[in-house]
Amino acid sequence: MAATRTHLTTGDMYRLAADFAEEHGDNASDYAYRAVICFEAEGEGDRAYFWFLLLVMLGDIASKRIQPGAAITIH
Repeated sequence: MAATRTHLTTGDMYRLAADFAEEHGDNASDYAYRAVICFEAEGEGDRAYFWFLLLVMLGDIASKRIQPGAAITIH
């Protein structure tokens, strides 16, 4: 049976990043970075890219550029 791909919205990704940050605190970015490195090493480009996007969003959350739960505006 073939896997079905689901597309996440930017809002979904930020909510996921916010939940991940809340769950793992200061370690969240480190975990995401390690996932990027591991998936790249395994040749799993799509998975590495997903974790890279999550890592970028975790940086936005940590630097207070976005507020989880607030309306998101992409420019």
